[in-house]
Amino acid sequence: MATDAPERFIALLRGVNVGGITVKSAALSAAFVEAGFRNVRTVLASGNVGFELAGAEADLSALKLQIEAVLERAFGYDAWIVLRTREEVRRIADAYPFARRDDIEHPYVVFSSSQDVLDELLTASGEARSSVEAVLLGDGVLYWRVPKGSSLDTPFAGLLAKQKYKPHVTTRNLRTVEKLVTV
Repeated sequence: MATDAPERFIALLRGVNVGGITVKSAALSAAFVEAGFRNVRTVLASGNVGFELAGAEADLSALKLQIEAVLERAFGYDAWIVLRTREEVRRIADAYPFARRDDIEHPYVVFSSSQDVLDELLTASGEARSSVEAVLLGDGVLYWRVPKGSSLDTPFAGLLAKQKYKPHVTTRNLRTVEKLVTV
């Protein structure tokens, strides 16, 4: 049975509110509303937007480009996002493969629009072996577990920080990913 309910999407912005690119949640929400999206909600101040798109099935590639153009016009930076449906984000959160030990470890999800980049990072993470962290490939993401307080100084963190990968990945704490499912 077909439904007329609009599909819910999650846009994950890369590189905002760091490095001099400031995007306030209210302005971000307004930019999405002005672009014609509905039921827009932002989550935290790290560039997470939930929104609806009514009508025919969305072409995700075209929608991604449209949103990046909206962001570039509204905020004057070279915007890059990862775009997923809310159901995809739910499946990604539910599939987190490591034990949850939030008191001693941080659970992360590394998103990319390029499977090649994820595969390359996974291979490189194996070469940079670390006994303190773990990285596994998921469905269009990498799952990363790292000791609390170490997310900037482990071998995999070093890989993510390389200029080669920065334009192609964005990382979210699993708790944030779980919140995104509710927007």
